Amino acid sequence: MPPAPPPDAADPVVVARAPAVAGGELVLRRAGEHWEIIDHGVFLMDTRDGASERELVRAALAAVPTGRRGLRVLIGGLGVGFSARAALDDPRVGAVEVVELEPEVIAWHRGPLAAVGGGLADDPRCTLTCADVLARLAAADRPDGPRFDAVCLDVDNGPDWTVAEGNRRLYAPAALDRIGRVLRPGGAVAFWSAMPAPAFAGLLERRFGAVEAIEVAARRGGPDLVYVARSAG
Repeated sequence: MPPAPPPDAADPVVVARAPAVAGGELVLRRAGEHWEIIDHGVFLMDTRDGASERELVRAALAAVPTGRRGLRVLIGGLGVGFSARAALDDPRVGAVEVVELEPEVIAWHRGPLAAVGGGLADDPRCTLTCADVLARLAAADRPDGPRFDAVCLDVDNGPDWTVAEGNRRLYAPAALDRIGRVLRPGGAVAFWSAMPAPAFAGLLERRFGAVEAIEVAARRGGPDLVYVARSAG
């Protein structure tokens, strides 16, 4: 089942609305001290926890060879900024690029959500790129394109429950091949999912080899999942 907003002592107040590039409407709400993002009328994420979003990045970085420094990280999906902040807080990381399809979400991080992510828009190590993450991967997939030590993807609700139909392409074999080509040898890719996705884990295993599935307890329902795999080398 898709995630649902937890009960809160304060009724949510709509702070901003905007048409979504992927269709429908994006809504930013505040409920007491917390923030919520609603997409297509469906609760998408909030600031109450963020454990699995942080684990997405931590697990990927843990899989990168320990001696590397100045790591370059690509994150697909900005959300409330927990994943980007986890990457920037790792002392081995030198640069983080966050790719977000929705320009309004980036704008919120220069406004009401700035403090949530610890000032991502003002951090010189962090680049907020407004683009489709598949298009960004395609642009990197050339002989002189950038190579990343970690690619961390938190797009929609994972491979088996997508709000935007086009996001399914990110979890297809062609996209996995492209990710493999933009990773440095020994680099790692991690995918966030709101539910178990065994068929997708099988695809990852066929493309990269061993896959680690990490369960992260959620506030309601079953655990979130983080799937991690490494490129050869």
